[in-house]
Amino acid sequence: GAGGAGAGAGAGGSAAAWKDLAAGGIGGACQLAVGHPFDTVKVQLQTMPPAAPGQPLKYSGAMDAAMKTVRAEGTAGLYRGVLAPLATVVLYNAALFDTRQRMEALLSPDGRPLTLPQEFQAGAAAGVVAAAVGCPAELIKCRLQSGAGSSTAEAVRTVIQGEGALGLYRGMGSTLLREVPGNALMFGSYAALKMKLAESRGCKVDELGAGDLVLAGGTGGSIYWGLMYPVDVIKSKIQLDTPAQKLYRGTLDAFAKVWRAEGVAGLYRGFTPCLARAFPANAACFLGYEAAMKFMS
Repeated sequence: GAGGAGAGAGAGGSAAAWKDLAAGGIGGACQLAVGHPFDTVKVQLQTMPPAAPGQPLKYSGAMDAAMKTVRAEGTAGLYRGVLAPLATVVLYNAALFDTRQRMEALLSPDGRPLTLPQEFQAGAAAGVVAAAVGCPAELIKCRLQSGAGSSTAEAVRTVIQGEGALGLYRGMGSTLLREVPGNALMFGSYAALKMKLAESRGCKVDELGAGDLVLAGGTGGSIYWGLMYPVDVIKSKIQLDTPAQKLYRGTLDAFAKVWRAEGVAGLYRGFTPCLARAFPANAACFLGYEAAMKFMS
């Protein structure tokens, strides 16, 4: 998912669009390879039903969810639902990077590097496009990870049959609420940390080494998830809702019901695997993207 891209490495103009496509796909694939098992455990914890009176929860924590999944399905169980985001990761990242490049041209027509406020603006705009592209894939991924469907094709067919094509955009409001500020924070913090690292190293930003990119990328991703996690919990719950259940009328209603039923803890269920995933997965994505862009340039 979402939260996996960073500020572009400087490929400008429409002639470089194919580079964004290829590098974005590579970065997204790196992110999925490292982060998807953590994400599976996160969704399982987010969406498990409340315990019946006198009964324990389905999972006592992240390790318990991971171990039960591996015992039941093997390691492959931790990659359940990976085809949905993998199938769209190239499109998602290409749209994200292309939007940022267009915003960079709009905000800085003379080609000067963006200021930090402009980096936040470009990130927010990229988040709008990311939400539009990523919402259907995340809906299918969440349903597969929670056990609602045995294959991507079956999950897509079930949603369309029950809710029509627009059903794939269930949770779009909460997805936007996560992606717009989340990507603004991530793009901005990634750019800021790269500037600071370059200043301390006495070099240009595009001369930073792999270790610096890992640090900046992992930090940007951690900031994104550390601040936007409660919105992600609500998004997952809404995307697993159905017309037959009608548990939630919208984002605010879901927030209110989770708060009343579980308090603050309910908004942070699954936070441990998410935070554990944020740094390595986003670092892998940023590093994969930047390395691919440098190689192709």
